[in-house]
Amino acid sequence: MFGSRMQVSLPNDILIAEVGRLLNEGKDVVLMTKGSSMLPHIIGGRDSVLLRKNKEVNEGDVVLAEVGKSHYVLHRIVRIEGEEVTLRGDGNIVGCERCRPGDILGTVIEISAPSGKSRKPGRAVVWRHLGAFPRRCILAVYRRTVLKIIKVK
Repeated sequence: MFGSRMQVSLPNDILIAEVGRLLNEGKDVVLMTKGSSMLPHIIGGRDSVLLRKNKEVNEGDVVLAEVGKSHYVLHRIVRIEGEEVTLRGDGNIVGCERCRPGDILGTVIEISAPSGKSRKPGRAVVWRHLGAFPRRCILAVYRRTVLKIIKVK
């Protein structure tokens, strides 16, 4: 766990602007995650992430990035080609987002569950190279079993 923190809910445009400002000042930021796009590695509504501004990002990093005007995602980098970074959520079967390296606000350096147990995000090398069909099958089983057991909404 990242220690005792105050929890505040803000609209994304206000929240992400402040997150970006703090990261640019060299401060680490903890965010509660939402959604299912990073399953099975990050469970939205349950896990929180510790973000840090890194000078360099690499394939496999999980990053917070602006992929459109005021549209932000917390997804994994699947490819970097020059000034184009391709992102995809681990829980997404198809579809990618693209941004420039300068659109990346921060990199996830730690994931924390409500139990207080923290872990490094890892690079998910095997997961990233699975085809759409195996990913779809694994995610279907995961959603119907594991998520029901831990009762994530």
